[in-house]
Amino acid sequence: MIEFHDPRGRAATPQEPYQLQVDLQSSNDPRVAFLANGFPDAENFLQQLAEVMAEQLPSMRAEHFNKGDASIAAPEPMLQEIEAGCVAAVAAYGH
Repeated sequence: MIEFHDPRGRAATPQEPYQLQVDLQSSNDPRVAFLANGFPDAENFLQQLAEVMAEQLPSMRAEHFNKGDASIAAPEPMLQEIEAGCVAAVAAYGH
């Protein structure tokens, strides 16, 4: 018999459901920012994700950003541009 061990520890804080959302179908200009983290292939992954999302919502306009360095926070001017021009953002993390 094979037994699997779950390596995850117990959470110190209770899990809370993610409540933030946006209705892209009701938006007059559904522009979505796709923010790559700087890891290899992050841009390719987000490009493909944007294409799949556009199949479901043809009016969506994808805006692509790349912070270029996974070890830093996104620069403030980039975040301001995203906030000013997009109704939602998808950020890649990890690798």
